[in-house]
Amino acid sequence: MKTISITSHDLSTVFEQIQDQLGGKLEVKSKEYRLEINNDIAKGFISGISVEQAIVYMEYDIVFKEDVSLTNKLSNTSSIHFGYCSKGQLVQSFGEHGKKSGLGQFQTGIFSNSSKKSTFLNFRKNEEVKVSMVTVDVLSVSDSELKDQLQHTFISNQENNEFSYIGSFNLKIVEKIEHLNAISQKGLVRNLLINSIVYLILALEIEQHKHDLINAESNCSSLSQADMESIKEVSELIRNYPEIQYSLKYLSKKSGLSPFKLQEGFKIMHNRTVTDFIRNVRVEVAENLIRTSELNISEIVYTVGLTSRSYFSKIFKEKYNCSPKHYQNHQNTLAVTA
Repeated sequence: MKTISITSHDLSTVFEQIQDQLGGKLEVKSKEYRLEINNDIAKGFISGISVEQAIVYMEYDIVFKEDVSLTNKLSNTSSIHFGYCSKGQLVQSFGEHGKKSGLGQFQTGIFSNSSKKSTFLNFRKNEEVKVSMVTVDVLSVSDSELKDQLQHTFISNQENNEFSYIGSFNLKIVEKIEHLNAISQKGLVRNLLINSIVYLILALEIEQHKHDLINAESNCSSLSQADMESIKEVSELIRNYPEIQYSLKYLSKKSGLSPFKLQEGFKIMHNRTVTDFIRNVRVEVAENLIRTSELNISEIVYTVGLTSRSYFSKIFKEKYNCSPKHYQNHQNTLAVTA
């Protein structure tokens, strides 16, 4: 097994150390780092963003050609790692021979270690893995309330001063990661968008942990990772083609899941029923069309798969607190004055 050692919190040093041990071509733009690797050790990329002094976001989208262990050997033991696995599997442990925790697809994981043991992240040979990691140096967090909450929940009073948590399935986070990777803006706008999405990913990780604790006794989901992948595919189908007249029976047949499992999956992933999810997607697509197209309201209603303009106006106002016509007129006013 190949071991990659990281001994710094500084993102520039981290990527220098990874490049020294893995090779590859490193590209640096402002606070963003991207290491592209295509050699005998691995194929893919590792990217990183420094959000602020206390928070770093890293993403691994890579296939290692041998078993690899990435080891954080830091003298500062106040770091918390908030992980999310979009594809494949990641195995975490404290120390080389410590208890192993498997982070599977669509799962969250939170790891903190205030002992002298290193944190090991293990990647399996020839397995495509996509993992995102938000690392927070608690002692450097400027917000005192956030600092106290993180320290109390994930560092203090833990057995052996180690904390390892594997959460339940979550599709909201993978959506935010996709949004992060799709940012095309540059300069200040790009930095602000990156920071806001990384903070949102962090918030969703913490929220997932709280949710799992509350529902620990009653959480009896029968959904597998394959089921969740099917839920994700159905969700993307609805987003891409909101105009189709979906029925629960049709989506159940399309996904291969029973109507009960389909509803359960949407409740877990989106905190909505299937019908609520479809309705929300249609309203969001309609809002985008109002802003970006020259279609009138009736044409937009038809385009997103609805048949009643009055119903559309009702659900639009419930979400955006104004009528579609008022929203459209406001856009037109801005265009004239621009």
